[in-house]
Amino acid sequence: MVARLVVAAPASGSGKTTVATGLMAAFAEAGLAVSPHKVGPDYIDPGYHALATGRPGRNLDAYMCGPERIAPLFLHGARGADLAVVEGVMGLFDGASGMGELASTAHVAKLLRAPVVLVVDASSQSRSVAALVHGFASWDPRVRVAGVILNKVGSDRHEELLRDALDGAGVPVLGALRRDTSVGTPSRHLGLVPVAERRADAVDAVRALAARVRAGCDMEALLALARSAPPLADEPWDPAEAAAGPAAPGARPVVAVAGGAAFTFSYAEHLELLAAAGAEVVTFDPLRDERLPPGATGLVIGGGFPEMYAHELSANEPLREAVAAFAGPVTAECAGLLYLGRELDGRPMCGVLDTTARMSERLTLGYREAVAIADNALAAAGTRVRGHEFHRTVVEPAAGATPAWGLIRPERRVEGFVQGGVHASYLHVHWAAEPSLARRFVASCAGGAGAPA
Repeated sequence: MVARLVVAAPASGSGKTTVATGLMAAFAEAGLAVSPHKVGPDYIDPGYHALATGRPGRNLDAYMCGPERIAPLFLHGARGADLAVVEGVMGLFDGASGMGELASTAHVAKLLRAPVVLVVDASSQSRSVAALVHGFASWDPRVRVAGVILNKVGSDRHEELLRDALDGAGVPVLGALRRDTSVGTPSRHLGLVPVAERRADAVDAVRALAARVRAGCDMEALLALARSAPPLADEPWDPAEAAAGPAAPGARPVVAVAGGAAFTFSYAEHLELLAAAGAEVVTFDPLRDERLPPGATGLVIGGGFPEMYAHELSANEPLREAVAAFAGPVTAECAGLLYLGRELDGRPMCGVLDTTARMSERLTLGYREAVAIADNALAAAGTRVRGHEFHRTVVEPAAGATPAWGLIRPERRVEGFVQGGVHASYLHVHWAAEPSLARRFVASCAGGAGAPA
């Protein structure tokens, strides 16, 4: 059995990331093996979770992966852990738009049979906090709101008023954190600045969060609450089982995966599935490396913030030329799509695709359902996936480009590009929901069964 708790809030901006990351770091500093998890598709918070615990931050997204995979993926990520802390998304009951509770923090908490700790921004209220907590605790009896952590408390007197009000709410106060603007993480247009871009500062910030949470929370009560979670009947997800299929002929193909500060968006299960499907996975940094890894037969270029590093990416001309000349299969998501184009905000990129990209004022954000339009290195025609878009850039394609996906929900349009062995798209997809993507891509890199004609 894995001890576990979910850190939720009434709304975004209440302090979930502060409390969840601080709890993870504080328990890890106390000698516990802590497994970090994040509800939803977010890539950035798991980076801070990984820094706090020394284990990969893993996402639990019931929309992209399906409710039936949430507990197995959780158990896979939490193997060998003493405790798991799950950071929620948005407000406790906020799910995929128009789809009820699906993919909400409450939904995931029920799937994990985990107690919920509600983080409340108390900065502008006193006695009303009791009505707020009572409402959240009683809204869905299947969601066990078992404790409250008061955040942004103004003073000792303010804390006293809040605690007095909550005495009759039936939900214990497990912590109170003072308002403190000196401890936090910087943000920009798509959320927090990723750990990879500020590692030294991030280490100090996580340590400060741990100290703050440790001083303001009842750590023993929180650990006891986590240990009260009942056993889960599910079996852990297994990447080897998920990726099982016909073995590729010959040696293990080398799949080069972009990393570094410009390409930080990746789910841990993707690399596990590539390896389980028979690939030798090697990472490279397009900001620093002037060559692709030796023997690379496939490229995976995921998401990130290339717009923040357009000058550096463009200046690395030797690698841009190597990517342009690369003859093997390539799959690219979002940032990878921008990197493969001719230019980004006027700066030359790799030129693999005849596209240009620029920053936009408009945020494109949301879950999508899509179908592969044509056979390609990543997906067979007709493959249906669920994913999400998250960007402030616009790509202007050349006429006659072949789309990668046909989006069928919530709107109908085409998206992305297929060109030879290249599959590039804004759509982020979680391969654990469709392991055939990893199998097919590895087979394409090996030139074996499953490779597109």
